[in-house]
Amino acid sequence: MMTALATVLRVDSQRVTVGCQQETSCGHCSSRSSCGTGIVSKALPGKEHQWQLTTDTKLHVGELVEIGLPEKSVLQSALVVYMVPLLFLILGAGISEALFSGNELITIATSVLFTGLGITIAKLLAKAIETKTADKLRLIRVLGMPLSANMATNAASEDS
Repeated sequence: MMTALATVLRVDSQRVTVGCQQETSCGHCSSRSSCGTGIVSKALPGKEHQWQLTTDTKLHVGELVEIGLPEKSVLQSALVVYMVPLLFLILGAGISEALFSGNELITIATSVLFTGLGITIAKLLAKAIETKTADKLRLIRVLGMPLSANMATNAASEDS
């Protein structure tokens, strides 16, 4: 089971809505200050995922919690998002070459159209996987209320 930190957004009796920012692994290496990809990932905000889960634990809005996500669902989603558009690109190029052999411009255009179709289908499939995953989401532990910025007086800087 993969874990993530989430914030409680809403509490309705036993149903709790939690949200967490999508994080990238980028920006954690020693060349994060000079890497172009790291700079772009800092500039663009991550997507916030929201899920609902059922729990008997008393939670309050704003609390930090640790949630568990099934690894199988995360891997399926990654496979769909990366492989479906790629397969559609190859399929589009193959169909175009079979029908219009030798015309590169039509092959490129067909590949782009099929890739767009593959991206659309991948989004739909990933949404379906995410919906199924919501039922398997588990509350692992409650971490409590986050510290406010003015309470963190002894925080170390990045350079220390």
